[in-house]
Amino acid sequence: MLSTLLLSFKIDLMVLLLQCIECEYVSTINCKNYSSRDAGTGGNPLLGEQAAEESKEAIANALKGSDMVFITAGMGGGTGSGAAPVVAQISKEAGYLTVGVVTYPFSFEGRKRSLQALEAIEKLQKNVDTLIVIPNDRLLDIADEQTALQDAFLLADDVLRQGVQGISDIITIPGLVNVDFADVKAVMKDSGTAMLGVGVSSSKNRAEEAAEQATLAPLIGSSIQSATGVVYNITGGKDITLQEVNRVSQVVTSLADPSANIIFGAVVDERYNGEIHVTIIATGFTQSFQKSFLSDPRGAKLVDKVPGSQESTKSPISVKSSASNSSAPRLSPRKLFF
Repeated sequence: MLSTLLLSFKIDLMVLLLQCIECEYVSTINCKNYSSRDAGTGGNPLLGEQAAEESKEAIANALKGSDMVFITAGMGGGTGSGAAPVVAQISKEAGYLTVGVVTYPFSFEGRKRSLQALEAIEKLQKNVDTLIVIPNDRLLDIADEQTALQDAFLLADDVLRQGVQGISDIITIPGLVNVDFADVKAVMKDSGTAMLGVGVSSSKNRAEEAAEQATLAPLIGSSIQSATGVVYNITGGKDITLQEVNRVSQVVTSLADPSANIIFGAVVDERYNGEIHVTIIATGFTQSFQKSFLSDPRGAKLVDKVPGSQESTKSPISVKSSASNSSAPRLSPRKLFF
């Protein structure tokens, strides 16, 4: 059984919500010792780093006994950019499987915030086993012209949630196909930069649609083929069938490199009756791609595409969840892959 600790709800792993909601974790353990006191960081990563450094003992105690630690943050500001790398270092040095799931600022947030994000991502990458970076600009592809600014940021938060939940479900919720934590660790330990794909469908062909949505969005064809490790999770209600699980798996395995280490789980959750959710984490990319991605998360492209592979077109498939507790908006249907 994996250790249990979560800020807002409990599942059998550790999740740290470092920004997105004003750094709840650090403020909970002790965020009052640093120079700005209760005034926040003012967008200064040094203050966020100082707060975490001064709270190292409390952070270490909170992480104690964990097997897997997720660190989610919005990069570019003060708290997430400053504190996340410190928490990651504490976690990694303690021997916990450490996964970073972070967002990169929208272009309109300015050059200073982007540069702060790049610096923080570089620091974070050195202290996590797996790092998933979601450029917020990619969310513009799934937002329509009427999407409010506040809703766009809610959507960014919801993508983080989906990524963490997808990985956690695969190892914590008993299902049709159970996955051992050691299997997940084998794929994600020291794997570097990873990519996240999310697919949801409630149509007649929901299995195929959810799988294609998670795997055939921009970059995914070459991404899976270039990855040495793939972890994917299939979640559905009590009405999900073994054949549907098989059809999802066929889509994923047909795109993956035959030599890739593929780990999957299938979970039954009655909240998802009528829907199928597919979450994919692709890991083990070439060093050249990882370097280019970390230097330019918005524009990095895989250069080692398998001959004959093509990026998919953006045919509309809904991205929504009736079971989600998130208040993220229901936006125009697009495919999600980051």
